[in-house]
Amino acid sequence: MRLPLSERARTLQRIFGAIVALSGLVALPSGLLAWWWGEPTVLAFAESFLFPFVAGLLLWYPVRQARYELRLRDGFLVVSAAWIIACLVTALPFVLGPPNLSFTDAVFESTSGLTTTGATVIVGLEHLPRSVLFYRASLNYLGGMGIVILAVAILPMLRIGGMQLFRAESTGPQKDSKLTPRIADTAKALWLVYSVLVLLCALAYWVGGMGLFDAITHAMSTVATGGFANYDASFGHWDSPLIDSIAIVFMLLGGLNFGLHWYAWRRATLGHYRADAEARLFLGLLAVATLVVTASVWLGGRFEAPLEALRHSAFQVVSNLTTTGFVTTGFVDWPGLAPLLLVMLAFVGGCAGSTSGGMKVARVQMVVRQGFRELKQLVHPKGQFLVKVGGKRVSESVVIAVAGFCALYLLSFVAMTLVLVADGVDIVTAFSAVAASINNLGPGLGAVAAHFRDLSDFSTWVCSFAMVLGRLEVFTLLVLLTPQFWRD
Repeated sequence: MRLPLSERARTLQRIFGAIVALSGLVALPSGLLAWWWGEPTVLAFAESFLFPFVAGLLLWYPVRQARYELRLRDGFLVVSAAWIIACLVTALPFVLGPPNLSFTDAVFESTSGLTTTGATVIVGLEHLPRSVLFYRASLNYLGGMGIVILAVAILPMLRIGGMQLFRAESTGPQKDSKLTPRIADTAKALWLVYSVLVLLCALAYWVGGMGLFDAITHAMSTVATGGFANYDASFGHWDSPLIDSIAIVFMLLGGLNFGLHWYAWRRATLGHYRADAEARLFLGLLAVATLVVTASVWLGGRFEAPLEALRHSAFQVVSNLTTTGFVTTGFVDWPGLAPLLLVMLAFVGGCAGSTSGGMKVARVQMVVRQGFRELKQLVHPKGQFLVKVGGKRVSESVVIAVAGFCALYLLSFVAMTLVLVADGVDIVTAFSAVAASINNLGPGLGAVAAHFRDLSDFSTWVCSFAMVLGRLEVFTLLVLLTPQFWRD
């Protein structure tokens, strides 16, 4: 028996009220740090916390007793709304305090942080108060594993079907897999692994020569593959091979399936990393791309010493394939095919179940094998060929779903690129801006190589939409635009 629509609406209001209030809470730690350090941003963070928190409570309190078991359709709506609400609410500190951005730029900055894109409209990062830099890093940290998974893990007060939300939020083609029997336990397990990696990364950075504050903030954005840095020069600020190497290790860990990290922890073994077909392909692609980029920049005369070329190439390849977006020297002026290849790597992205963006290695692997199967079918029309990943047959329904995802992903990319060109953006900038946004990469080419500050407000909103679209892997957001979704 279907419950009345009013009860469903009341339940959704309860959830959205809680999301508004919780989004306001994000500003509280930075506000406390601003008070501790005696920075003038205290009032901005206090207002950014208080107004949404009160507004959320006013939405939540009248319907706090509402009961309704959410369907899968509701899960997509809640996840999409949660990200949009969170991006809008968390933009407030950027408007009310330094760097005093316009609302459009502030939403872009907060969206970039929560979607772990790492693109910025701010110039002069090193001159910002430390509380603002910490706030940017905390957005990366929260977005890294997903603010909705966080809510399902530690906020049972929502009392909603956790599996629906987890399926809509988690990345990769195998969205129904769980590490533990209860979805809340799965989310807690992922957050535990994630937080431990952040602590280890911060310790490594600190030992490697970073100051404690920089170590903590950059660790949050490294494991989240977020890319927010405290300096305009990003990792070029330190120019340290040791710090670059530490970043490479933890960007790689962020780009691998977190389920593999969980099993490694629980079973004290590394064998399943070698056994995972996606992880092997991911690492193999990294190795090949690193060699190609190294040869390009060395033979092109960008770096004189081969080891120096290898160091910067390896860092940039790992940064771009995991869609982290850190840079050392910047790659826009690198010779040959290097700049375009580095941007294109972000379309592949990291592994399914990682914090990386992009289409994911597993999907690309599956689509390529499906293409080769079609070639074999043309030669042997009566033959029966299977698509296999890791030695196991992939069902036709999964192959079709992955092909549909890739088609919609690339179609969305092309459409938004054309929109930016129509807005007066040059082709190179439009191509790389949308690529950097939808793949959650960060830096692009042309006018968006260092920052997105010069884009018009309209193009900035398009890029903000692209970041959320990519973070929610297209289907979750686009399904809301179909008439069938809204039909009972």
